[in-house]
Amino acid sequence: MNAQSPHLPAVPAVAEAAELLHATQEAVGRLRQAVARAVVGQEQVVDLMLVTLFARGHALLVGVPGLAKTLLVSSIARALDLRFGRIQFTPDLLPADITGTDVLHEELDDNGRAVRRLRFLPGPVFANLVLADEVNRTPPKTQAALLQAMQERHVTVGTVTHALPDPFQVFATRNPIEQEGTYALPEAQLDRFLLEIHVDYPSESEERQIAHKTTSGRPVDIQPVLQGDEVRQIGSLVPRIPVTEEAVQLAVRWSRATRPGPDSIEMVRDYVRFGAGPRGSQALVLCAKARAATRGEAVADVHDVRELLIPALRHRLVLSYRAEADGVQSADVLHAIQRAVK
Repeated sequence: MNAQSPHLPAVPAVAEAAELLHATQEAVGRLRQAVARAVVGQEQVVDLMLVTLFARGHALLVGVPGLAKTLLVSSIARALDLRFGRIQFTPDLLPADITGTDVLHEELDDNGRAVRRLRFLPGPVFANLVLADEVNRTPPKTQAALLQAMQERHVTVGTVTHALPDPFQVFATRNPIEQEGTYALPEAQLDRFLLEIHVDYPSESEERQIAHKTTSGRPVDIQPVLQGDEVRQIGSLVPRIPVTEEAVQLAVRWSRATRPGPDSIEMVRDYVRFGAGPRGSQALVLCAKARAATRGEAVADVHDVRELLIPALRHRLVLSYRAEADGVQSADVLHAIQRAVK
């Protein structure tokens, strides 16, 4: 009998991955059904949120008020057996309101004498799934506290560094039409979001369902359909999913095509000041793997990258003043790149 090639995975490992892939597809179906009990429509938004969830990244939800952005995040949190934390961002919010702080408390020592010691009181960021509501309403100093948590997955209070729970993911919301009393998110923080998900208006039939459902007075009960260990298991599967070389090449070409230069397409030269960095290519490939996992596919391919181009790259472009004057959005530039760069 020939020995198994060292370049091929062991059969039990392949069987285990296939079983986990099938379980992931079933879990996604249960999650969709659970969220649909509270949220009407928005299937594409839910799919992108689940891609972010299983890729273990962070997402920024952008939409006008009243489109159920907060309800979407809270519904997914209720469908998962994970600790949920919500932070309502306001101009007077301090970093300690997010990370927590050291408090002085009194306790008895071994001799029975009362002594005072500092004890760390964790803030709402110490949760598995954190909703950062209206994240652009807080000053840069407070935004920086969230930035460290998102990037490093730990926070530093005083001289002590505290690890955040595993998994730790942030779903932030932003209102695009109100700019008074807001603070623009730094480009460094925007780049930390894996996807920027735009929430659009519902269709007429969906809006009729919303009007009936939300005025009936019947509470919506969402039971957990996925345990914390299962979420972590799926999150560990996603990086191991193979991706075709063509998909990687396309992700890199599209990411590089956003950078203005002599060889750029006309729309990039005219409207883009800075394009996506290597993190954009990484986001496209990782999200393609996560999308394949949610669909039960064993390999991420070109069609996965194509579907994720806009949400993965639009927040990584810095447009010029001319783009603002001409009403050109990041998505318009990316559509032009998609047509020009095959």
